[in-house]
Amino acid sequence: MELERFKTMVMPLREKLQNFARSMLTNDIDAEDAVQETYLRLWNARSQLNDHPNPHGFAMQTLKNICIDKIRSSKHQISLDNVNMAESGIDPYTYTEEADSAQIIRKIIDTLPELQRKIMLMRDVEGYELNEIADITGSDIGAVRVNLSRARKKVRDTYISISQIRHKA
Repeated sequence: MELERFKTMVMPLREKLQNFARSMLTNDIDAEDAVQETYLRLWNARSQLNDHPNPHGFAMQTLKNICIDKIRSSKHQISLDNVNMAESGIDPYTYTEEADSAQIIRKIIDTLPELQRKIMLMRDVEGYELNEIADITGSDIGAVRVNLSRARKKVRDTYISISQIRHKA
């Protein structure tokens, strides 16, 4: 792949890549680093990218893997959540409940079938339009709607069940 073709095919994805990285990572600096690393990996894999049927999807998957690696490596660092809690003025009980709920929802989303999980994250986290999701996944727009609806219902029902069990205990 020539430099000019790389510029016209991959460089316009920057805003989408940055939005996705910001949704997965905790700060803009890490998100920018992840996007830069994505561009580097895409450039190094440009021969594969040339023949790939969905270069946009390839770029997004590469970025997702980089973000996951960053998240995994940051789990071993000391968290400053208590500082954030003090600055926000939320009482510790509410803060803990919200953090627990968010963690439960993330785990529920991780248990969804791969396509439903991807569609839900692209729509609800990254803000993609349904037709963009259909293009990226190679699905029909109706199938995207159905999978999104099923994913949301599964997350909602599972979360409600878990919440009821937690409050009984």
